[in-house]
Amino acid sequence: MSKKKTEPWYVEMSKTVFWAVGIAVIFRSFLFEPFSIPSGSMIPTLKVGDYLFVSKYSYGYSRYSFPFGIIPFSGRIAESVPERGDVIVFRKPGAEHIDYIKRLVGLPGDTIAVTGGILHINGKAVKRSLQEDAEVDTGLFVRQAKIYIETLPEGREHLIQELSDQNSMDNTVPVKIPEGHYFFMGDNRDNSRDSRAEVGFVPAENLIGRAEFLFFSHNGSASIFEIWKWPFAIRFGRIGQGIE
Repeated sequence: MSKKKTEPWYVEMSKTVFWAVGIAVIFRSFLFEPFSIPSGSMIPTLKVGDYLFVSKYSYGYSRYSFPFGIIPFSGRIAESVPERGDVIVFRKPGAEHIDYIKRLVGLPGDTIAVTGGILHINGKAVKRSLQEDAEVDTGLFVRQAKIYIETLPEGREHLIQELSDQNSMDNTVPVKIPEGHYFFMGDNRDNSRDSRAEVGFVPAENLIGRAEFLFFSHNGSASIFEIWKWPFAIRFGRIGQGIE
């Protein structure tokens, strides 16, 4: 009886690595992709140090759904239309190597403007109600901010933060969103690079997916080597939270 021929260890290892990488790429491209929050543009909804999963299937797939855009095609496959109020990761128009995460406030055909800090959609002011006054650390000094509940026309509610209603992006001219494009704003209205200026209209092709829930969060007070500080740096209360 002949013995079964065994392959060298390095061949077995190569196969294991190949299948592990393949499964990870499929999972990341078609199901969920992890993202981290490096800036405060979505405060109070998302904080610096939050880690979240984005569902890649929510709006269908474009070339940017795949690592490095390795599958070159235009448009979207199995496209679903996003809803106003979704928190979405997208590629910055004109600099598609950069990922942004913002809230969708304007749909194709809408006219968007900001007047006195208040968002206007198709000529109507979006309702906001004051929740609290809060002290926020801007990095240089502490300032007073106001936290509002903003209610979009369809009834979806979310929190926004305003330092003032007279900052540079608190008064904008009305713009009409072209077909196949979307308008995004950060929830931290006075500290967000978004469609009001730098980002502009975002093509549907640039959408990556919808932010779903947090799987980790830390406040940055402990380095990876300071193990004894980890329990105090991790925001346990945020882990598992859905993103509204």
